Formats: sequence, C-alpha cells, structure tokens
Amino acid sequence: MATPSSLNILFILNPVSGGKKKINWEPVIRDYFSQLPHKINFFILTGKEKDSDSIQSIIKKLEAHRVVAVGGDGTISLVGKLLLNTGIPLGILRGGSANGMAEELKIPANTTAALDIIVSGRIKSSDAIRINDSDICFHLSDIGLNAQLIKYFDESRFRGMWNYARMMVKVLINGRLLRLHLKADNLDTTISAYMVVIANASKYGSGAVINPDTSISDGKFELVVVRKISLSEFIKLFWSYQSFNPSKVEIFQTTKAQIISRRKTSFQIDGEYKGKITKVDAEIFPSAINFLVK
Repeated sequence: MATPSSLNILFILNPVSGGKKKINWEPVIRDYFSQLPHKINFFILTGKEKDSDSIQSIIKKLEAHRVVAVGGDGTISLVGKLLLNTGIPLGILRGGSANGMAEELKIPANTTAALDIIVSGRIKSSDAIRINDSDICFHLSDIGLNAQLIKYFDESRFRGMWNYARMMVKVLINGRLLRLHLKADNLDTTISAYMVVIANASKYGSGAVINPDTSISDGKFELVVVRKISLSEFIKLFWSYQSFNPSKVEIFQTTKAQIISRRKTSFQIDGEYKGKITKVDAEIFPSAINFLVK
C-alpha cells in the first residue's frame, strides 16, 4: 500500500477552465512538491475525445496512487468517470468558473491548503447518479430554467456576475412552465414546474443551497421540484439560501427516478449543457468514487 513517502500523483489540468484571474497551476504545483519525495506527473486536456483514453493509459502506466482534477465541475466530471469503482482517490484543485463540487467538499481556495489535502487529506466515499445509462452526475443536474441559464451563459461572449444576472432576467422572461411526469420511489405523479433538480449534493457553485438535508454518501439522491418562480425566488435559490416555501419547492428522496416532459426541455449535468430532452432516467450508483477532503 502506498505511503505518504511514495505517492505517484497525476494532475489533470484543464487550460481553458477559469476566468481572467485563473491560476497558472503547473508552476504552483511544481513549487509545492519541490522539497517533497512524491512523484508528480501532468496531463494537459486538449478537449478531444481521445483525452479519456490517454488519461486511463497514463494512470495504468504510472500506477497512480492519486489523481487530481485541476479545473471546474466539467473537469471533475471527466476525470471522475474514469475513476469509478477503481478505489483511486480523486483530488480537486479549484480551477474553474464553476466549482460546485469543490464547494460541496469544502476544498479551500487557498492553493497551499488545497495541495495539503492532495498529500495528506482523508478519503471520503461518494455516491454518483447514473443518467440515461451513459452519463454520470456527481453533483447537480437539472431540467428547466437553470439548464437554460447555463446555455445562455455558455453562448455569451461576456463573463462575470453582472452578465450572469442579465442572463437570469432573460431566462425568467422567456421561461415557461413545464408539464412533467415524475416517477420515483413511492412517487408517480404529473406536475407543473419551472425546474426539477436531480441532486446528489446540497449546493451550487455559488454556495446557494438547493437541497439542504442531504449527504453525498447516503445511497440516495433528491428530486427538487421548483413549482413557482420569480426574480426574488431565483435569487434566493442561486445566491442566498433561505427556508424553502413548501408551496413553491418540494423535495423527494429516492434511489431512482424518471422525468418525462411533454415538450423538449433544456437539461444540464454538473454544469455541462446537454441540449433539449424529453426524458431523463436517473439511478443511484452507491459509493462509486473516493474524494480527497480535509
């Protein structure tokens, strides 16, 4: 078994993650490990489909003890899928514009503190959610308004909170009430809602809590149904958590779920826009991955 004196660590860097103030992580990492006995290796993502095969090959060749995703939620999702059921712990360095999973796991923004976790952090087992047989959700997926917001934001040339707020107003103006059929454990109903969240975690990258009473390792996930919405409610959901009004938001805990929409509706997984869909199947994948945490 590997000991702290003999760790082989593979860092997966996403060069396009983050905003204008993003950290140049490679020299920071090299400097941190310069006086330590551990072996470090780097892989720079190219954005091509072959990245996944290349990473798997390098992990096997290096016999990596730990793999670190340096980027945002999209990078964590890409790397995490490759580590499912391997037992190899996944570390996280905040390098994205959306760092929801890092927020959930309380990964510090301070570079030294975050790197300390890579070396000496504890291992936390986490569930994942299998989506439509081919995708994996570690954090939060949703259908409706927030997915549409992500689409608008991705298509925009501008970044920052002001632009995010502008996109939010656009979403609310154009938002339509969805007619959805939900099936889950002890649930089979047709509802009207603006948004349904498939939640393995509690909060978005902004820190806003959408699913307060949850655990990423309890063998279940939640369906968060947002029945009514306004600008103030949207701000509440995405910037400052307040107690939910049960007439507007309902939460159902389950191990599997199916969402069927009468019309094609925007859908996202862990911050990645997936297009418009009419059906989502979700099922818990218990203890699927190990994360490194403080």
